[in-house]
Amino acid sequence: MTVMPPIVLSLGGSIVAPPSGIDVAYLKKFRDLIRREVKKGRRFVIVVGGGSTARNYQKAASAIVRIPPEDVDWIGIHATRLNGQLLHTLFHDISLHRVVKDPTRPLGWSQPVLVAAGWKPGWSTDYVAVRLAKKVGATRVINLTNIDAVYDKDPSKFEDAAPIAKISWKDFRKIVGDTWSPGANAPFDPVASKLAHRSGIDVVIAKGADLENVKRIIEGKAFKGTRVGP
Repeated sequence: MTVMPPIVLSLGGSIVAPPSGIDVAYLKKFRDLIRREVKKGRRFVIVVGGGSTARNYQKAASAIVRIPPEDVDWIGIHATRLNGQLLHTLFHDISLHRVVKDPTRPLGWSQPVLVAAGWKPGWSTDYVAVRLAKKVGATRVINLTNIDAVYDKDPSKFEDAAPIAKISWKDFRKIVGDTWSPGANAPFDPVASKLAHRSGIDVVIAKGADLENVKRIIEGKAFKGTRVGP
């Protein structure tokens, strides 16, 4: 029997924790989807971001004191870990016993699900997802975000903006640049993009709220979104 490589999901924190609060309805559906796919023999690495939880705490701190970028980053990291613990609770019976916080350490992973969160200042959860993809032998990271695809121009400003179905790493990195900062809003972290490009890992960028589309991506079927690769 062919063993399927693990599926790595970089789950945007803004999907889990939007400004309105924890999206319980979404998490129920997400949990059901993952569990159904696990029954088919699939394994998942789920790396979650900080979302509005991170931004609310960062904003509160900045309103009181002037905080250095490293502390801004640490607040975001701890928000990802809180979200990670929430996700871990949803899969506690089929997941690694802990939330992974350091992608460089041995995993000891044999369960169907692994949940991971932020690592340390200077490295986003997208970067953690790529590091873990390399570690577990995955060749693709599915980035579940608030946008349905990468566009040739800003769709909020240009009515004729068109989605890009496939783009090379070279061209994508021209769009996102080479540097990352806490709270940056890019389709995929530039530093993570550099590592994925160098490592031969594809990235799919798609709207995380559309779970039917997410299911198609997982199953290798035609999907709505952008594939970034060679």
